Amino acid sequence: MAARARSAQEQHRKAVAAYVAAGGEESVQRVITGIYGVTKKLDQWYVRQLADLDLTPGEWAVVAALAKAGEARLTPSQLADLTSVAPSSMTHRLDKMAQRGLIQRRPDETNRTRTLISLTGEGWDLFSDAIRESNVVESDILRGLSTEERGVLASLLERVIEQLDRIEA
Repeated sequence: MAARARSAQEQHRKAVAAYVAAGGEESVQRVITGIYGVTKKLDQWYVRQLADLDLTPGEWAVVAALAKAGEARLTPSQLADLTSVAPSSMTHRLDKMAQRGLIQRRPDETNRTRTLISLTGEGWDLFSDAIRESNVVESDILRGLSTEERGVLASLLERVIEQLDRIEA
């Protein structure tokens, strides 16, 4: 584990040095490269976790979107938009997920031409299991930070996210 940590630290240090040498501001490059490195490592772990759950990243995106919607049901078009895929790809994905019992399709009572999608009990169980499992790893990653430091880090990242929203507006 220590060798892997040094490797990640070394990669981070070299990347920052390269970006600074090219004209980037060191403090900016340390933050942005750090965020990217954490995201990359977590994404690698999440892909392995999804494989263990027999889910593709695209299927997970649907499960997560439906879970975040709560009691609201979503249309296939809404799910396609939320997960950035073509509607035809979403239909195929939903077919597979329905066969596995993860989602349920129902006609929209207010518009019979639309279908509404929701998670089944099995889909909710899968979502909960995945979140609990990932929380163990995520907690391990943050173990070296105190509760106060986690709060500060979270607040700082939320401010960065707010700035991203301002830039995109």
